[in-house]
Amino acid sequence: MAFGASAETLTIATVNNGDMIRMQGLTDDFTSKNPGIELEWVTLEENVLRQRVTQDIATKGGQFDVMTIGMYETPIWAAQGWLVPLDDLGDDYDADDILPAMRSGLSHDGTLYAAPFYGESSMVMYRTDLMEKAGLEMPEAPTWDFIAEAARAMTDKENEIYGICLRGKAGWGENMAFITTVANSFGARWFDENWKPQLDTPEWKEAITFYYDLMQEAGPPGASTNGFNENLALFQQGKCGMWIDATVAASFVTNPNDSTVADKVGFALAPDTGKGKRANWLWAWALAIPAGTDAEEAAKKFVAWATSKDYLELVASKEGWANVPPGSRTSLYENPEYQKVPFAKMTLESINAADPGSPTVGEVPYVGIQYVAIPEWAGIGTAAGQEFSAMLAGQQSPDEALEKAQALVTDEMEAAGYN
Repeated sequence: MAFGASAETLTIATVNNGDMIRMQGLTDDFTSKNPGIELEWVTLEENVLRQRVTQDIATKGGQFDVMTIGMYETPIWAAQGWLVPLDDLGDDYDADDILPAMRSGLSHDGTLYAAPFYGESSMVMYRTDLMEKAGLEMPEAPTWDFIAEAARAMTDKENEIYGICLRGKAGWGENMAFITTVANSFGARWFDENWKPQLDTPEWKEAITFYYDLMQEAGPPGASTNGFNENLALFQQGKCGMWIDATVAASFVTNPNDSTVADKVGFALAPDTGKGKRANWLWAWALAIPAGTDAEEAAKKFVAWATSKDYLELVASKEGWANVPPGSRTSLYENPEYQKVPFAKMTLESINAADPGSPTVGEVPYVGIQYVAIPEWAGIGTAAGQEFSAMLAGQQSPDEALEKAQALVTDEMEAAGYN
């Protein structure tokens, strides 16, 4: 009696960002090298992805064999025993080549639990032509005051050009990622050393009022529903003078196939207020394997393929070095071809400037820059994000948004037994 070889199917949950979509188009390379493994994709918007994978892993649902998660989830879930350790991805994988900031953020007790598909910080992307027209010159390390002045000078609402596009869409990884970095740079912090919420402080008031006023005067209409992808589209259509967001966006805004302003984009470090902290974050979208998958070996093969040096070479051969997933490997930034890419240096400088262990001006009991690395963060970040999004939509004032956010964070932290 003959048995046919049965294929093993890997179900992969990922985010609808450009680099991930590109990976799906290149998976013939993986399946041709690994006959007998088939891939099934579940591609979701960022907030939905986070919700689905968190629910699945917490309930041991077993829907996915590979999950796209980030630096916030990885150490927390690894500590719970929810993830497979990735300390054996093959002899030629070269885990030591992973950028130290990425490796440490995706590890628990010194073991890697998620492999970075790409790493990012955040930086200023700006229209060089509009900056020149405004009679201004972008410094390499701007202040928020300069950004505000330039945004107002570049705004031409009659012609649908807005001086600045910033995240307003509610979500702990959407608007709260951005707003938290702004708060850090103004000297604010989420909690004091005793875990007492700090949203009722002058520093938070200054940061949120600054963000609100800037968006009212120089931001696009409907900003309260704009996240990463929406602002990317606006920038590519020539509607934003500046955009402060993930360094990974640089390849999309400079790609002439997608961006109408590809040859008119400059880059600068995220802004500060002179207090010693810039408004930049540190993040990796990474691939992890949930404990309990019945396809662990096949999943490891896929993770190793998608996060390898060979994969970077594959993208470069098809799409050019500018479109390689950035921010994950040291060797990429040592590659003479990649060093010619206009945003490579600024991306690496931004990543290296981010310090999750010391995210704020004052002392804090937590790590994480654009998030607080505690299990409760997803809930409080999302709830606070809804208040700030409602503020941008004109439904409440900055003071009201802060008052509500302070109250709900206080309730949540007391319920969790922090104070």
